[in-house]
Amino acid sequence: MKNRTGFTLIELMIVIFIVGILAAIAIPIMRGRIDSAKWSEGRDALGTIRSAARAFCAEKDSDWNGVWANVTFADLGFNVVNGADGDDLDGKYFTSEAYNFAFTAYNMYTITITAASSLRAERPSTPSSMSLDQNGTWTEVP
Repeated sequence: MKNRTGFTLIELMIVIFIVGILAAIAIPIMRGRIDSAKWSEGRDALGTIRSAARAFCAEKDSDWNGVWANVTFADLGFNVVNGADGDDLDGKYFTSEAYNFAFTAYNMYTITITAASSLRAERPSTPSSMSLDQNGTWTEVP
């Protein structure tokens, strides 16, 4: 009689079952890591905008008259194309439309990035938005 070597059907099914369980656990973890990596682009841009806002406040310190409600990204020194926020804020995952900047009082501002406002298909899914204020406080909206 000939000796047969190899795996039985049950052994193969058990291995496939175990691999399936591991994949079911790993895929959501990886998706979260991917979103986190995509948000790093947004956080970097918010930090750059914050630095520009701080420089703008320092430069205009004596000119504060409460007329800061209309400060634009162009006023902060970012490239503006055809009257719209442009190239300097466009990245791989976020377009300039995703960013919002608002002065609330002298030297007080909030910068917000919203994933849904980005025109990029590869934008991250969670959190839906992230904000940075003048104190460096980060706020995430799930």
